[in-house]
Amino acid sequence: MMCKPYFSIFFLLFACQSPKTDQVAVDWEQERMERIKIDFSRTEDDVKAYIRKYIPDVTDEQMRHWEDAKALEYMIIDGERRYLRNAAPNLFRVDSAARAIKAAKDGDPLSGSEKVNRKHLPEVIRAVKKLKVDTVLPVRMRVKYTLTVEANAVPDGEVIRCWLPYPKDKQHRQKDVTFIFASEPEYILSPVSYQHSTLYMEKKAMKDQPTVFSEEFTYTSYAEWRRLEPEDVLPYDTTTCLYKEYTAERETHVRFSPRIKQLAERLAGDEPDPLLKARRYFRWINDSFPWASAREYSTIPNIPEYVLDNNHGDCGQVTLLFVTLCRYSGIPAHFQSGFMMHPGAWNLHDWAEVYFEGVGWAPVDQSFGIPAYARTPEEEMFFLGGIDAWRMIVNNDYSMPLYPEKKYPRSETVDFQRGEVEWTGGNLYFDQWDYNMEIEYL
Repeated sequence: MMCKPYFSIFFLLFACQSPKTDQVAVDWEQERMERIKIDFSRTEDDVKAYIRKYIPDVTDEQMRHWEDAKALEYMIIDGERRYLRNAAPNLFRVDSAARAIKAAKDGDPLSGSEKVNRKHLPEVIRAVKKLKVDTVLPVRMRVKYTLTVEANAVPDGEVIRCWLPYPKDKQHRQKDVTFIFASEPEYILSPVSYQHSTLYMEKKAMKDQPTVFSEEFTYTSYAEWRRLEPEDVLPYDTTTCLYKEYTAERETHVRFSPRIKQLAERLAGDEPDPLLKARRYFRWINDSFPWASAREYSTIPNIPEYVLDNNHGDCGQVTLLFVTLCRYSGIPAHFQSGFMMHPGAWNLHDWAEVYFEGVGWAPVDQSFGIPAYARTPEEEMFFLGGIDAWRMIVNNDYSMPLYPEKKYPRSETVDFQRGEVEWTGGNLYFDQWDYNMEIEYL
């Protein structure tokens, strides 16, 4: 019999009896539980109503089977079965039989980014071969980013602090970032040394009116493709700071648990070459974990273990699994994220970079993985060593400090993309504000 995920409000009553020295941890655990409740907001009737569009005669027995197989994500909260807000759509992504049923009815079309990249990737490969450089096909974009706090989310006259995502400048494939406009006359851009790139502003709330923060900027993004071959990869100098930093464990999510160690060793086998090891990890994750809409990262104790437990993952989740396997195996790797900026298909997105001696840092988009539309071996493995031009790099790592320092726990404790908002009364969570991006391709 499989154990079921469970928490209860009674846990909070017990936790509140902790000593005052543990109050910060208790407050955070209470906040985390409230966030889980927001994520797990669907009832069984809600989920069945969606499923019946494709499987009209769905039974309780089928529901329990999908739950035990981790295809339907749920928790027992205060004695009630509550499902992840996207549990029903995820079922038709995660369960192969359900996916086939949905594809038979709706078809299985390419996503917006896949439609763009089906044409784009061959162009990148041809340009790299012709020009003999690894960054090509620059795209200049003008972006207006807006974050809107709900009316009366904070009392009238209280100052709201806001951090907006801002593109990192002078990256290998992202350059010429130009500031154009901020909605407040006083603003602060984070120092270049900070791994999360932000534009910070403050504004007083007005009764019955939303509080709006916005910014505009331009930047240039390049596609990158490296023709990685084992003979180009040299032995690592394991004494360097780069090697030591990027093969080390990191708090919370890059942990070398016994499970991770055993998995990395099993997949690598007796292969000594770091590139070929990375290819094994890349292909195995691609083949093993279908994409599914994720719960908030701040509620997950360890993201790679979550992927292994639940047999699916979104872009950041499979990226952190890939990074962890690489680091344990002595392959320097780090998390990178921001946005995918494909025309008509922009969204939050995460990927990675790995370092090969003799080559340098190379991008890896584990979530885009091995494209279904690939027509050649080079296109098939494009996203291990390559990345399309439709990106905006905001972060070069995860769970790093914001500038200026945030006083309360972040809404997103791992990534930084949508933004962060707080006031003297505490953090403003995602259910209290919204965001939007307008992109002009110049």
